[in-house]
Amino acid sequence: MSKHELELLREMVRIRRFEEKCAQLYSSSQIRGFLHLYIGEEAIAAGAMATLGPQDAVVSTYREHGHALARGVPMDAVMAEMFGRVTGCSRGRGGSMHLFDVERRFYGGNAIVGGGLPLAVGLGLADAMNERNRVTACFFGDGAMAEGEFHESLNLAALWRLPVLFCCENNMYAMGTALSQEHAATDLALRASSYGMPAWAVDGMDVTKVEDAVRRAVDTITGGHGPCFLELKTFRFRAHSMYDPDRYGHKEEIEDWRRYDPIPALVERMRAAGTLPDGEPDAMIAEVDAELDKAIKSAAAAPEEPVDDLTRFVYSEPS
Repeated sequence: MSKHELELLREMVRIRRFEEKCAQLYSSSQIRGFLHLYIGEEAIAAGAMATLGPQDAVVSTYREHGHALARGVPMDAVMAEMFGRVTGCSRGRGGSMHLFDVERRFYGGNAIVGGGLPLAVGLGLADAMNERNRVTACFFGDGAMAEGEFHESLNLAALWRLPVLFCCENNMYAMGTALSQEHAATDLALRASSYGMPAWAVDGMDVTKVEDAVRRAVDTITGGHGPCFLELKTFRFRAHSMYDPDRYGHKEEIEDWRRYDPIPALVERMRAAGTLPDGEPDAMIAEVDAELDKAIKSAAAAPEEPVDDLTRFVYSEPS
């Protein structure tokens, strides 16, 4: 178990360091556009992706860097996308909110709140019609549960017993709106269960609890019992986006949640169990930083897409 815990810890460290570096690059104008950071929520991506197999599909939201990295999208391809370079996973056309990698069945981020939910239902329907025993995991925030797509998607998935795992990353704020000011009923798992599917809340700050919950859900879905819903309770330590002045936040609330930071929490558990090797996580951080430096240099040196290619993938060529 200790080796697996080390892998989970390393994945969370990779995501955290990547996001921190992106914040620096954005502040120096090397990254432009919108940037939504995943700092504080790393346990969800690391725990979920450790359970999903390569045959499964992942549909993400606009806060998806962590999902992409944990899914196996190369860091240099993600960083190049941040820089808007042709070597990016979306050829530099998508940027932070539109990462995509068909080889790894990572069907992208989506800038529209709740926009990935119908896509996940479509992927699940295709698998059901073709009798493929695999799962589509769809990630979205608590704000998406106020959108019509959420209710339409859960209704159809339950009605048709589709193999879809709905993962709500409930970070308590939809942009700047607190959960209690957005939803009349704040028990999100209970709301999802009203559509006739298994639904339960999970400590989204504990990577092993996330992994266990996703495994249980996947086993339920692949056993032919239809979709499942997980309310992954978490918290982001940064504002909604780098554009956000963060005037709605309460410093006391942030500091309270920092006590549950998933990275030091796992480090402490491993130390207490005697399963953390000497020199860790410092050696791990140094290794990740070297990977990051390499990815940044590669992205900065990569070309932008030629102007002549601007209509490529936009219009179909006549046959």
